[in-house]
Amino acid sequence: MTLPEIKYTKLFINNEFVDSVSGKTFPTVNPATGKKIVDIAEGDKADVDKAVAAAKAAFKIGSPWRKLDASARGVLLNKLADLLERDAKTLATLETLDNGKPLTAANIDILICANTLRYYAGWCDKIHGQTIPADGTVFSFTRLEPVGIVGQIIPWNFPAALAIWKLAPALATGCTVVLKPAEQTPLTALYIAALVKEAGVPEGVVNVIPGYGPTAGAAITAHPDVTKVAFTGSTEVGRIIMADAAKSNLKKVSLELGGKSPLIIFKDADVDQAVELAHQAVFINQGQICCAGSRTFVHEDIYDEFVKKSVERAQKRKVGDPFTETTEQGPQIDDEMFNKVLKFIKSGKAEGAKLECGGERLGDIGYFIKPTVFSNVTDNMTVAKEEIFGPVQCVLKFKTLEEAIERANKTSYGLAAGIVTKDLNTALVFAQSVQAGTVWVNCYNIITPQTPFGGYKESGIGREMGEDSLKEYLQIKTVTVQLPYKL
Repeated sequence: MTLPEIKYTKLFINNEFVDSVSGKTFPTVNPATGKKIVDIAEGDKADVDKAVAAAKAAFKIGSPWRKLDASARGVLLNKLADLLERDAKTLATLETLDNGKPLTAANIDILICANTLRYYAGWCDKIHGQTIPADGTVFSFTRLEPVGIVGQIIPWNFPAALAIWKLAPALATGCTVVLKPAEQTPLTALYIAALVKEAGVPEGVVNVIPGYGPTAGAAITAHPDVTKVAFTGSTEVGRIIMADAAKSNLKKVSLELGGKSPLIIFKDADVDQAVELAHQAVFINQGQICCAGSRTFVHEDIYDEFVKKSVERAQKRKVGDPFTETTEQGPQIDDEMFNKVLKFIKSGKAEGAKLECGGERLGDIGYFIKPTVFSNVTDNMTVAKEEIFGPVQCVLKFKTLEEAIERANKTSYGLAAGIVTKDLNTALVFAQSVQAGTVWVNCYNIITPQTPFGGYKESGIGREMGEDSLKEYLQIKTVTVQLPYKL
């Protein structure tokens, strides 16, 4: 396959691609080969300061962005969606090259990007306050205003999609943005930045600073002029961001963090369908998805059959070159995650889980891991408690609905949960009782622009997508006017 020319490797500030102040660069690596793709300008505090200054100027009252009609913002978002669709093939190819996900999946991600932009384009001129029948001789109303300069830090598992998940509501509400892509996957964010300029978004509204978390990321979260930070990533880093936000200017924070999501398979389920659903729930995106159904609870009556068929399905999973159309699973993102997953697998074996298949690397080039299935997993095992973020399915046994609910909730996470059953009452009781931000019934990993997504407990604060995401980028102002006489 012919790879596209990589045009954008510099920082994007004030609608221009520029070198970093330090002149430093860092390599971005193809995880399918372990080889460098290209060097990227490395942003740090000095560059973040420049980007924030640009975003601050763009947010100033009287600026072209602030004077723009709300409906005109919708036109710009739709134009950006048009451009993403026009360049979908290039973007998907860059995503696969930089991230390692199968090209078929990357194509879907870019479609999701365009759909998300169009959804929020429709919201731009429908964000409004209320009139309030206040006591006394006053007239009161509220305004919903953009929160201001937003720092956005995105992860490497869905680089393009999560960039748009954050950019779209921020722009729809009238905020300005400094976005830091993950150092592993900067290519699509920089390409999107070029399309932002082509769409006609005024200078300074969107700025993209590739770099590392402890330098560029920390500079964003601690910056006194950044009024809100949105982060997707690990719970560990989420804690650091909250602390930095508190120490700086008490900036507003939204966090979409880790998960250890339960998927409950009841005895009335069609086993073949449940096996495929559970397989996709955990192995999608090489297992590198925060809401993965990584704790597969199966009723004891169908447990053995389910395990047998799950192993057969895992062994048939096509792992290899992500640019091959039939490939279902590409490499892990980098050497660090590759070794982390193998370490989890080693702990599962050491703690008494039965390794049914996989459990080792595939080939000797790139960061490929064979699809892995563990049976006889118990709640106290490390593989059942910690987020693996890899192609590892842990199958646990249960007896009753009450037991399933209790064990599903026995975790510090609460991002998502799923249930497979033909009994509507069982599904509804579970959906009401499980502590999770999203519950899927007879499906999994269904996320749309219209539906809010986020977690309970240590899986995060706030919501992305849907109308609820707009609230993360807005603040409420109350205006009260004294009337000259009593009506």
